[in-house]
Parts: sequence; C-alpha cells; structure tokens
Amino acid sequence: MAKSFDIAVLGGGPGGYVAAIRAAQLGYKTAVIDKDNLGGICLNWGCIPTKSLLKNAELYDSIKNHGEEFGIKVEGLSYDFSKIIQRSRDVSDKVTKGVEFLMKKNKIERFRGYGKLKSKNEIQILDENDNEIELVKADKIIIATGARPKQVPAIPVDYKNIITSKEAMSLDKMPDELIVIGAGAIGVEFAYFYSVLGAKVTIIEMLDRVVPVEDKEVSDTLARSFKKRGIKIYTNTKVEKAVVKGKSVLVTIEKNGKKEELKAGKVLNAIGVTGNVEGFGLEELRVELFKNHIKVDKATYRTNIENIYAIGDVIGPPWLAHVASAEGVQCIEKIHGMHIPDIDYNSIPGCTYCQPQVASIGLSEEKAKADGYEIKIGKFPFSASGKSAAIGEREGFVKLIFNAKYGELLGAHIIGAEATELIAELGIAKSHEATYESIIQTVHAHPTLSESIMEAAANAYGEAINI
Repeated sequence: MAKSFDIAVLGGGPGGYVAAIRAAQLGYKTAVIDKDNLGGICLNWGCIPTKSLLKNAELYDSIKNHGEEFGIKVEGLSYDFSKIIQRSRDVSDKVTKGVEFLMKKNKIERFRGYGKLKSKNEIQILDENDNEIELVKADKIIIATGARPKQVPAIPVDYKNIITSKEAMSLDKMPDELIVIGAGAIGVEFAYFYSVLGAKVTIIEMLDRVVPVEDKEVSDTLARSFKKRGIKIYTNTKVEKAVVKGKSVLVTIEKNGKKEELKAGKVLNAIGVTGNVEGFGLEELRVELFKNHIKVDKATYRTNIENIYAIGDVIGPPWLAHVASAEGVQCIEKIHGMHIPDIDYNSIPGCTYCQPQVASIGLSEEKAKADGYEIKIGKFPFSASGKSAAIGEREGFVKLIFNAKYGELLGAHIIGAEATELIAELGIAKSHEATYESIIQTVHAHPTLSESIMEAAANAYGEAINI
C-alpha cells in the first residue's frame, strides 16, 4: 500500500536533504528517497572528504617546507597514506550520520532504495534487482538527483588506471605519477594534494589557463605557484586519446598542431560533470530536458510538469553544493507561497581549496569590461599584510572591481590564505549593494587577513594606507 506525503524529495544530497528539512519546518509531511547515504556526492565523495585530504596536505607541506622558518624541527618527517585516506572517510561518515539524525529530528521519512517516477504523483522505491519495495505518493515531487563526472570516448574511464574524483580520494596506494585532465576546481585540488605528497603531477587543460572561470590574474598567480611546486601545466591543449598499457596510461595530446605522448600510472578525468537524468522515469513522463539537465523555471524550479520540481546539479550550472541548498530552500518557500527574492546567480561565491586558495564572486575584470562597465580596480597583496607576515602566508592578493560611475562592488577575487573564508564578507557586501566607501568605512580588526579587503577597496580610489 502506498504511503502518502505532501512533498517527496528524490535525492538526498545538499539540495535534496535541505529541501526536505525546510519542507518539514513549514509543516509539510515529507519524504526523502536515496539509495545511498544521505549527503550526496558532496558529503560522501566530494566537498567534505576532499577538504579533509587537502588539510592533510597543507599540514604536511607546512611542516616540511616551512617548519624551520617557525623554529620547528622534525626529524624523519613522513606520512601514512592509508591513514590520510581513512581520516577522510571517517570525516565523511560522521557528517552523513549527522544528516540522517536531522531526518529523524525533523520527522522526515527516509526511504533507502532507487527512486523512479511511476506517475507525476508517484515514486516507486526499487531494490537492486529493480523490484518495487515501496510506493510513495506525493502532492509535489522535487527531483534532486545531482550529477556525475562527465565522460568522453577519448578518455575511457576504467576506475582503476583512468579514474574519476571518487577513486582519486580513495586510492589504495600513493601514485608516483598523475596526469590530471581538466584544470577546474576538482582538477587543481587533486593536483595540489598529490604533488604535495610527492607525486609527479601534470595538468592538461583545453582552455587558455588553469581555473579558467576565474579572473585571469588569479589564474596566472595559481599557475606560477603550481609550477614552483614542480607541477607541469599544459594549457590550450587537447587530449586526443588515453590508452591503458600494462600498469601505465599513455595520453596523447595536441598543442599548436604538435602531438606529444605523456605517461603516468594514474590519469584523473576532471573535465566536468553531467546531470543524472537517466533511469528515473523522466522520459516516460516527458519531463523536459536541456543539454542533459532538467529544464526548470529558475524562479520557482518547476519543470514542465506542474507538480514536479527540480533543484541542484541536475538542473545545470553552477554545479555547487551551496547553490543546490539555496535552491532547495527557495523551491520549498515558493511552493509555500512565500514572497522572497529570487536567487541572484550573479552573486554566487566560487571556491577552490588548493593552496593558495581561490575564491571569487561577481564579475571578473574581463567580464566587467565586456559588459560595458567603466571600472575601477583595487588590489592589495598579502605580502603587504602584517597578519600574512605573522602567519607566514604572504602569497596572493585581494582584487576588487567597482563600477566607476556609482562606486558599487561588481566583483571580488581573492587568491591566498583563507580566501574561501574571506569571500563571505564580499558576498554580504555585494548583496547589500555595497560601495567602495562602505567597505572602506567599515572598521576591520587588526591584525587580520580581512584588512586586505578594506585596503583593496581604498586602493581602487587612491586611498590605501599600507601600500
């Protein structure tokens, strides 16, 4: 016999479980359906466990290369790769168990199994043999099935030699050589992690720079830092094919009409993601798709089927956990009839957690100029920051972009220590339509890295004190 709910959420990732909790808070009888642990890719195989790995690398790198600078001497410094991986898995397990607890706390019924739409108001819960074990009925259904690594024929992933991010965070042994295909956030984070632990790392990027969605100055700074670490970087380079031979992978690349063959024990496919739209019954219900993602009204997140909604990575870029969570809340509150502003997709922070960290929000210098703005740019290097000197983190800068006509903040770009934390101040500033004056006139504590934001704003108008 079917169980009935007001709202059923298909997928328990950062979009799905957040939507379920907000629905329960607003009084809806709610169900969430997922065949795996709650938390989705982010908590199980993405955001959280990778940050654990990156912290290990940061700590090891700090002691190995900067310990004596701080008067700390360690004889015979080494690491246990299996313990590094196990810590990452333990962190993930703790966080996902916390999400399961939140389901109970909010009285959300949790179904474990593969969910498939049977009709616009019904979801079958299937076991591993595709047998129906439960039937869920709901007035409204929210699809939050996420995304998976994109694959192309030229890079035939075998999950052993040619791997995805999931395998990269749970290898049995440390690779001697690693080729990373794709220099977005996932690619550069793993490149940093494995290079710090001693692997010979090569990055291949089809576009003209690493982290190509970022401001060019940020990309150039990160590339210089990586090259100092010994990471080899190919940009404007196409991968023609990757072939496994024995225990190695041969990668044929083409740049400026010239071909070259590279070799490594492991190759990481980090070329992007694609929506999980297959096998959920979308085709049978004729839910409209666009470029392998579900097409929705970005104000309400409703699909072309009146009571079916979709949120998160499955509806396309930006593929970010915090965007999925925001969409989950927004979708539920719109269903509830609340009058709230739409999400401003031009003010979404992007963060990359390698060292130096990279974070940004709003327009890059290039984009602001292309959009026709007359701009003022303020920069402040961390090399001029007292706090940066004290903590030994002097690499990078803060770069702010203002509309010259009105003075409002158009974009912010940070590369350096704690960039992913510092960007939050600029997110609030931008959402409140802050001007350079309001940033300058906000007294920042001394000594802090955040002072660099104030100094960058002042620099745009010739008022900087410490540079």
